[in-house]
Amino acid sequence: MTMEQSEEYIFPVEHSLEMILAFDRSGIIVYANTAARNKLKFDDDLCGRHIHAVFPNEFKETEDGFETEVTVGDAVQEFVAYRKNLTCFPVEAKVLNDGARPDLYICMANDVLEKKILGREIEKVKTEAQQAMKVKSEFVANVTHELRTPVNGVLGNVRELLAEHPEGKTEKSLRLIERCCDDMNKIINNILDFSKLEAGKFTLETRKFNFRNMLDYVKGNHINKLTEKGLGFFMTVSPQIPEYVIGDELRIVQVLNNLLSNAQKFTSLGRITVEVLKTAQVNDRIELFFIVSDTGIGISETDKDKLFQSFSQVDASISRKYGGTGLGLNICKQLVELMDGRIEVESEKNKGSTFSFSVWVGSCGDEAAAVLAAQPEESMEEEAGEDFTAVRMYGTPENIDSLKRNLSKLILCVEMENWEKAEMFMETIRQLTEDAPHEIKRIALRLKMAIQKSDYEKVTVQFKELSDSL
Repeated sequence: MTMEQSEEYIFPVEHSLEMILAFDRSGIIVYANTAARNKLKFDDDLCGRHIHAVFPNEFKETEDGFETEVTVGDAVQEFVAYRKNLTCFPVEAKVLNDGARPDLYICMANDVLEKKILGREIEKVKTEAQQAMKVKSEFVANVTHELRTPVNGVLGNVRELLAEHPEGKTEKSLRLIERCCDDMNKIINNILDFSKLEAGKFTLETRKFNFRNMLDYVKGNHINKLTEKGLGFFMTVSPQIPEYVIGDELRIVQVLNNLLSNAQKFTSLGRITVEVLKTAQVNDRIELFFIVSDTGIGISETDKDKLFQSFSQVDASISRKYGGTGLGLNICKQLVELMDGRIEVESEKNKGSTFSFSVWVGSCGDEAAAVLAAQPEESMEEEAGEDFTAVRMYGTPENIDSLKRNLSKLILCVEMENWEKAEMFMETIRQLTEDAPHEIKRIALRLKMAIQKSDYEKVTVQFKELSDSL
């Protein structure tokens, strides 16, 4: 084949970015495009050379032409291409043989040297990142273990002292230390869980458990605090949910406890409800849908996206006023996703929030009868039946009645020197007087300051003044 014939056959690829070589049965290169000549550092003397000069590892020169084990067809293969100066570089190539021109072979090759170097760099960075994550995880595990030991030591000694029934300021101080130790343990657990989830080392432990007993356990964790705060609490479960399911009971409890703790923390008036439904079934797996609603401070539309981010809270005043690391909801989100579910929130500022999440569990096939997982206390029913709009509006009969009830609870806590609970009822009173005249709000503010200072005399004076004004 002449040079003119080969150029007439393949001229459209002259300016292609990939190297293109054409060679005949004898192995002689009859065409090389601009990219091939430039990459291989040949000028105009590439044509006429044997293909062995470019790919010596793939094509062996013989008297009749060449021998090769290269696959002819669309398969992409890795070759090593040699330049004129005998330096080399890796390429990915195809060798084609046109049926219409059986005497002509076409090799299309791409330089993959940069790709190989970049791949090695990526692998190196990946290895370093994995090593750094391993070191970080080990560090967090060791630090949390070292922190937990002294915290639990302090907690154990405090509980021994509390068992001796101390009185007055001694009991108050010990109770405060106990609460701080419990909070510290919760923070340590959150950090450890977050570290495991971030490192991808968190595994679920699935087993068969009694679903309604689990809900009773969750209820028991929160009912006392909710009752003390005067909140209504209702928990219901669909009769379609089997009595026994297969899943990670501990992690489902962890998510529910977190959502209920947040609801209790951010709700001073009204009620908290939990509802569990069966929403889907595929073979022996069922989807459980949990709804946790409250009538608390709520969240604005613009702040909802911050909720599930790590170390994030709606604003700085939240952490100052209510505490927390901002890790809880992020951990909940990751745990729910590990159980093939998702978590969402619907909320409105000052009107409460509704968190919902789903998880998939194994079904044991035992359909239970309809059961109410929790029966509300009588005091809860009374509080839950109120019109919350009227309760919050200062001066309405509902508002005044609620103020009097909470003031009674507050002064009882003060008499018992339980200042922590007194602050809880004071927050409710503050919300009930948000729309009050300026003078009433000033009295409530002075009462709050006296409680924060644990000043019994000033509290009783401000309490009487506020009570007389109602």
